Order: sequence, then structure tokens, then C-alpha cells
Amino acid sequence: MDGQSRNEAIDYGTLDPKMQTYLEEGEKKALQLGNRGPIRFTAEGTLENDIIESYQENGFYIFENVLDQAELTDIEADLKNLQGRLPRDRTSKIDRSGRPAINANCKSEPLYWAKPLSDPFGGTKLGNGRHQINMTEHVPDENAPEEIVYLIVGSLQFSEACLRVYGHPKLLKVAEQINGEDFVPFNEALFIKEPGLGASVSWHQDGQTHWKKPDLDEYTHGFNFMAQLYGCNAINGLWVIPSSHKLGKVDIKSMCVEGEADRIPGAVPILCNPGDVAMTSRQIVHGSFANTSSQPRVTVNFGFHKRSSVLNVETKNFDNEPIIYDEEFIRKRSRVIGYAINARNEKFPGETPYIYQPFKDDMGSYQWDAKALEGLQDYNTTDIFI
Repeated sequence: MDGQSRNEAIDYGTLDPKMQTYLEEGEKKALQLGNRGPIRFTAEGTLENDIIESYQENGFYIFENVLDQAELTDIEADLKNLQGRLPRDRTSKIDRSGRPAINANCKSEPLYWAKPLSDPFGGTKLGNGRHQINMTEHVPDENAPEEIVYLIVGSLQFSEACLRVYGHPKLLKVAEQINGEDFVPFNEALFIKEPGLGASVSWHQDGQTHWKKPDLDEYTHGFNFMAQLYGCNAINGLWVIPSSHKLGKVDIKSMCVEGEADRIPGAVPILCNPGDVAMTSRQIVHGSFANTSSQPRVTVNFGFHKRSSVLNVETKNFDNEPIIYDEEFIRKRSRVIGYAINARNEKFPGETPYIYQPFKDDMGSYQWDAKALEGLQDYNTTDIFI
């Protein structure tokens, strides 16, 4: 990946010179880490040790060329269909063509709205208040809409293409290597950073529980996969603090330099081409800036936990409601893994499907068909957050 040519392709929008310097320096640091390449396994089927060591050290890794152009085209087609079926505004259940919008029959609201180029999370109680600081907000173009949808959760019920990515055998094998063969899901989403509109996400760590437990390590809160439809760069992509996943719970406010707004020293952007998939520890300090550029970023986001981290945990969900993750709850939530594997096998019969050990004797119960799709309605009400 050529850092110079990538910089030349970026339109930073109306950003001050200090911010442009910060972005350019962060990009150079990111490309020096060497934590990128194809997914590689040993002859014994284990993830190559240099990949594991790099992930352990940095807290993130970029798998290159995981999704081919045909699969990206399918994702884009589903994305455009979803965007055409969004409600007219956050209070509506009707799309702009007068049809029921995608959220019309959802018990749990799947759409997150924000003012263009704003910071909807920073300084709020959302996510149990983990977004401690406010990011810089920008003034959008005068023709910009009043609000945008920047996040669609429970995305597997709306997009078969995203479901098939979820069932990718190599990605699931990576999940097994990191979290064990009985790994469990937590949630899935589509992040949409439209050019000149996309909202920021305040610096945060994803973990909400376990921080004070004596057995805490860098794997406790699981990880995210972030598949990139269009790629991502220094202005529209996610930024991370390398190795911060090892620090436990941190005071993010103290990491910011006074007078430097939301720029944290030492941070780097996750740089991807279309079809790349980044893997990030949920404990790493991360965030993203408002997309003032002319280039979109769309991320198919999903991830997994260690079963030992979630089994019988009493906590609160994203909406601060009490919940217990017992065996029945985990199995019900994990059914999407079975459906995803079978849905992908139907589309790509030449691939060897991944064998998910908790379902190895029961995969016939997860055939992908119209009934299965109907059964995924509101599946995200059983998301697992720790």
C-alpha cells in the first residue's frame, strides 16, 4: 500500500492545517507497523504465529483481499436497497416512496440518526457512558439533510450479502483461533460514513464489564471484524491507539492534549482497500472523525467473544437494561452463525464451509430459507455486550 499515492487521493475537506498534519503523520505511522497481509494458516490449520503476535502487540490487524469484487458488488446492491428503504425521518415508518420502511416492523429500533458531521455519542450516556469526550463537529453544506442514518444495527436481518460475509470460513477460523472454538457473537452493524455528512464516533473502549477482574487480559472483551466496502483512509476511517488494549480501563480525557481538541497523540488510522477486513480488539482505544472528505466509508461490522467471558454474566445491554447471558441465551444468539454458514455455502458451493463446534451435530437445523430469514426479525434484541 503506497502511502504517498493514498494521500494524494484523499480530500480532507475543510480541515485546519494542524488536523491535516495529524492525519498525514498518523497514516505514515500506520503503514510502518507492518500489521497487514492476507489471512494465512499453517499446514496444521492454525493462524500463522506472526499474525497472532502482531495482533497481540498492536491490538489490531488488517487482513487484505478477503472479499472479491463480486462479493463487494452484492454488498453494495444490498446497501443501496437499504438506503432506498430508509424512513423519511427518525419519527417515520414510511420510506420516500410511500412503502413501509425497513424499521416498520422492528421491536428494537435498528437505525441510529445524527446531524451531519456531528458527534452523537460523545458526552452522552449511550453505551453506558463510555464515550467520554466530544469530538469536533463541523458545519455541513447548506443543502445537507437535517439528519442522516449513520448506523444500522441488526444488519444481518436486512442483508443476505452481509450474512454471507458473517459466514466466511476463513474469518470464522480466525475467530476460533483468537476466542476458542466455542466463540459467541455480540452484535452486527453497518457503519455508513457518507461524504461530507458522516458523523464522528467519540474515542472509547468497547468493554463495559470485567475491567476489575483479576483474570483480565487483552482477549477478555473479544474483537471486531470490519469489512470494508469502499476502503477507508485517514479522514473517513477508524483510528486506534496501538497497544492500548493492554492498559485496562483508561481515562480517555487524560490522553487528549489540552488545546488539541480530539486529537490523541500516537493514534493511527486503520487503512484499508475495498475487500480488506480489519480485526480490532474491543479493548483498544478507538474512534473516528466526521467525514469531511469526498470519499465514502461503509463498514460491515461484526465480532465475537470468548464464551468464558460471557457465560452467566449479569450485566446491562446497550440500552442499560439488566440481562443474564445463560446457555440458552447464548445458543439462541449464536444461531446466526449457523444460518450464515449455510447461506454462504448456498452462494459459494466451491468453498469448504466452516464447522462451528457448538453446532457440529446440528447444522441441519440452520438451513437458510425464507422461514429462516423471517426468524431473524429482531434477532439483535439478544445482542451480547460485555
